[in-house]
Amino acid sequence: MGDPSVVFRTSSALEAAIVRGLLDAHGIETVVTSDGPQALFPSPAGSLGEVRVAVAEDDADDARELIEAYRAERSTPRLVTWPDDLTPLEQRLGHRFKDRSLLVRAVTHRSRAHEDAAGDGDVIGDNESLEFLGDAVLGLVTADVLYRQFPLESEGRKSKMKAALVSEVSLAAIAERLGLGEHLRLGRGEDRSGGRRKPAVIADACEAVIAAIYLDGGLEAARTFIERELLPMLDAAREPGRFTAMAGDFKSALQERLQAANAPLPDYRLVGAEGPDHRKVFAVEVWSEGKLLATAEGLSKKEAEQRAARAAIDALDDTAPNGE
Repeated sequence: MGDPSVVFRTSSALEAAIVRGLLDAHGIETVVTSDGPQALFPSPAGSLGEVRVAVAEDDADDARELIEAYRAERSTPRLVTWPDDLTPLEQRLGHRFKDRSLLVRAVTHRSRAHEDAAGDGDVIGDNESLEFLGDAVLGLVTADVLYRQFPLESEGRKSKMKAALVSEVSLAAIAERLGLGEHLRLGRGEDRSGGRRKPAVIADACEAVIAAIYLDGGLEAARTFIERELLPMLDAAREPGRFTAMAGDFKSALQERLQAANAPLPDYRLVGAEGPDHRKVFAVEVWSEGKLLATAEGLSKKEAEQRAARAAIDALDDTAPNGE
């Protein structure tokens, strides 16, 4: 980076990190400095004095334009119809929106936005931009929570925990608890294809909702919501393999589970492959200590192994004393 130019100042570490993520996503390298302690995560938002985001002088004008566009989007009111069925969702979120159009947009899939743009409803845009912002807010708050809850864990361990908590699997689980799928504004085709139950769709909407809460109520409102949803999952951090499984990597989770029990590593054996080449089904067994743990099938060896590992974990849970 050449001579740095400060393009953003704030007293909030979280807000600085979000702006940094915005600029990084557009290929603009950033440097963050502050008047307070060097470590951002240990300090509550607003306690660092002034935090500065700087970029190379050549990138300064572009960076300021991006930040101003972000501010304009955040401050511009939008007049849209408030669907009555969003009121129960608002209550489950625990946040009463001042700008309700933010929640409407958060639950609007691009398939519906395209239909609205064609003249069939209120034009408000889709939730993809909110997904990006929500991912940044979720990532930083999650890292902060893990720093405080698990101060003695290694960086690598906390990184795995964070990856699991912000994974599609975890976000989809949160979305299901909130009943988010039933409130999504989907295009007709996406709705008919089961979009309300697709993990990727509802997980993305969950990130968008986080961003909507942040934009409407600020960082502390977003933090309150995220912490409330994450805390029930944190106990899993103390169980070998559970966080890895939450991220959808069941093979790694089974390996961690067996290592914690001083058992041999899992051995995956291909025991069958049937069907035409374009639709072959593979059968895999997983063994440990000379014992068959589980068998599963998949459309690829990798998929079959992941399913076998998941079945093995379920079997181990069923046979553990007191379900532990």
